[in-house]
Amino acid sequence: MNPVEFIIRCHEQTKHYFHRYARSAGELDWSNQPDPFRVYAGAPRVMLPLATVDPSPAYESLFSLDSPSVAPVTLETISIFLECALGLSAWKSFKGSRWALRCNPSSGNLHPTEGYVVLGAMLGLHDRPAVYHYAPAEHALERRGELSEEGWRDGIAALPRGAFLVGLTSIAWREAWKYGERALRYCQHDVGHAIGALRFSAASLGWSLHVLEAMSDEDVEILLGLDAVSWPRNSDREHADLLAVVNPSGRRIVDCAGKCVLDCHALKPDRATWTGTPNVLSREALHWELVYAAAEAWRKPRGAPAPLGPQDAPTARDHTRDEVYAAASASRPARSSREIIRTRRSAVAFDGVAALPAEQFFLMMHRLMPDPRRPPWDALGPPTAIHLALFVHRVTGLTPGLYALVRNPADRASLSSSMRSDFAWTAPPGCPDELPLFFLLEGDARRAATAVSCHQFIAGAGVFSLGMIARFRDTLERLGAWAYRRFFWEAGLVGQTLYLEAEAAGLRGTGIGCYFDDAVHDVFGLTGDAWQSMYHFTIGGPVEDGRLTTEPAYPCRRADLP
Repeated sequence: MNPVEFIIRCHEQTKHYFHRYARSAGELDWSNQPDPFRVYAGAPRVMLPLATVDPSPAYESLFSLDSPSVAPVTLETISIFLECALGLSAWKSFKGSRWALRCNPSSGNLHPTEGYVVLGAMLGLHDRPAVYHYAPAEHALERRGELSEEGWRDGIAALPRGAFLVGLTSIAWREAWKYGERALRYCQHDVGHAIGALRFSAASLGWSLHVLEAMSDEDVEILLGLDAVSWPRNSDREHADLLAVVNPSGRRIVDCAGKCVLDCHALKPDRATWTGTPNVLSREALHWELVYAAAEAWRKPRGAPAPLGPQDAPTARDHTRDEVYAAASASRPARSSREIIRTRRSAVAFDGVAALPAEQFFLMMHRLMPDPRRPPWDALGPPTAIHLALFVHRVTGLTPGLYALVRNPADRASLSSSMRSDFAWTAPPGCPDELPLFFLLEGDARRAATAVSCHQFIAGAGVFSLGMIARFRDTLERLGAWAYRRFFWEAGLVGQTLYLEAEAAGLRGTGIGCYFDDAVHDVFGLTGDAWQSMYHFTIGGPVEDGRLTTEPAYPCRRADLP
């Protein structure tokens, strides 16, 4: 079976249905839960300085074409960048149990995603270019391997001065412990959330970030030293996800037409310099064969087709239309970008009462439209494959019912012809002309939203919820099996943007990975595998759990900022 057909089979096998769920262990062995923190014993470690003030720009300014002032690349700004992207945001405790929350959200708070940085010589860090693993529990960098000055200079010669690299990897066992075979999905939309977290953190410093999509998985493994690690067990193994470039000049770097902007051969670290032994994450592990087989099938080879095709070429949007959303943006409480980032939480329950003005809803939808000049969409280029199927419950000024946000105009005709024939496809009242939001069907959608989201009340009790629908088979056939991961990355970027938008609007959001795939398709009239639901999300008025105690993220090193 070719890799594309195998990945489609994996997607089918990991669907939830009303009569059965995707395969999992069924019962959680809490004594065997994987350690959420990877460390490399023996690797030289540098504790990063923690900021005591918040000079970050206003959250709303991150979306402006006038970029915030650019911060220099120093140990202090690298520390801020990593903390607000992958660091801890708080600790929670209840009846003797204690767990960490992070700035990047994760399915079940299990955190399969690991972060790395590749930096030049830096005062206070190291006198040579090196590869570092980020340890969020201690907010520290563990030096894994060294590069020569010549190799670093030649390898990044095409990049602007001061640019550095960020890598992401996944440990599938952390998710499979709870979610079994469906972990192959959850790891990847966690990567998408991490891309968004990295991009918004970079934006708060005036930096840009762009995923280097021409990099093969083998290239990423070599640079991050994954090929040089002796893993304690196969279940603890990290799988390469991506490499991104951070540009402190703020200018976007594009590896267009499949041409890599890095000289991977020059950057290859000296294997003799690798240090550190990865920790064992749990006592034993179930081997979820489908999860690891999928990780092999979707590996991106060298020379894979570039994501960007002629029909996907980005076009500059009419930015003069931003004035349409100016009032909605200005009406929000003035909060700094880092405050929004650090106080983001996943809601556990909604009050079923809170409503959202239509103008705020339109602003949220506007922020979800791909834009090659604004975060987070400048981090991940075309194709835009994800569209939104919305269940609107309490948006003041809008009729409750089903809606659609068509994020790629090229898919409008195909998507509408694939859905139910009785859908209206009309513009909602007051919707800005440039926003491709469509009213489909009137009705109370709360029961349907709850039912398709594995009967989770939170999907029907919010202001709105949504499913993220991907242009599925033809994207895989055009780009290859590796593009399956990309669906979830794009969906994760949508989710991360919604998380921050909810906080900015005085609400709260939460990602929903548990949903009945084909039941979602049935609601909207989709059949076959041309379109598939990849991820769900909901936003509403939060109900806080007063039983939980909240503690600062790094209590021994700093009292938390607001």
